[in-house]
Amino acid sequence: MPAKLTPSDIEQFKDRGYIAGLPVFDASELRDLNAGLGEIVALLGPGESTKEIREWHEASRFLFDICMHDRILDYVEPLIGPDFVMWASNFFIKEPGTSESVAWHQDAYYWPLEPRASLTVWLAFDDVDVENGAMIVLPGSHAHGIFDHNRLGGAGSSVLDLECDTSAFDLGTAEHVCLKAGEISIHSDQLIHGSPANESSRRRAGLTIRYSPTNVKCDLSVNPHFRQYLARGVDRYEHNPVGEIPEQRIGRLFREHRSVEEAGAEAESKFWKK
Repeated sequence: MPAKLTPSDIEQFKDRGYIAGLPVFDASELRDLNAGLGEIVALLGPGESTKEIREWHEASRFLFDICMHDRILDYVEPLIGPDFVMWASNFFIKEPGTSESVAWHQDAYYWPLEPRASLTVWLAFDDVDVENGAMIVLPGSHAHGIFDHNRLGGAGSSVLDLECDTSAFDLGTAEHVCLKAGEISIHSDQLIHGSPANESSRRRAGLTIRYSPTNVKCDLSVNPHFRQYLARGVDRYEHNPVGEIPEQRIGRLFREHRSVEEAGAEAESKFWKK
């Protein structure tokens, strides 16, 4: 299975902030991936949701190996450079008939990272389409910097408490990122995106994986749990703590998570009020 970007792919990523439909895993591999996902989900405790499956690559070799798979890294390298790290993963699973949505946002708004140069891989464990809540993006929005994110009032359906100000854009230009199971999309950390509810009778499961060039530094006062793993090349900067590669095949993490928003008012002021 080829894992090589064309010049057109690279140009689209630069101009539009994302590319999609990149094949990674075949049907046989997907069966193994979904079986492993079932084992991972079984580790959740009473009352926990699948949103808790975050950074479990630090405890599960199964997930770590997905994040460091050569076919994925072969797609990432031309977009981010020869020296880069992997530092985060998170499952986003919308069960059939769920009312949960994801408000418009920019990933970089939540991350205490500088410079802003990271990207997200979205790996589809299921076919993803308009019907079951595919991600929606505003092409080219990544090229205009960071926008204000405002708190959502009331008990809305969004899993995020903030929503990006999209008033500068024509929402009619938004595009759905539809994927076949086993394919990935890749988007810039500054691309405005979100997703609607899954009103279909089919699950929509995806794994996000985050990568950054080695010059990117995390503010550990905001996220002291940050750990990175060298994916390709050499880390000449050594800005951030390095994680230990897990030995057990299936394992989970018990840890508080710390994005800028989760870190509280002081972090919000530090990163959002510049």
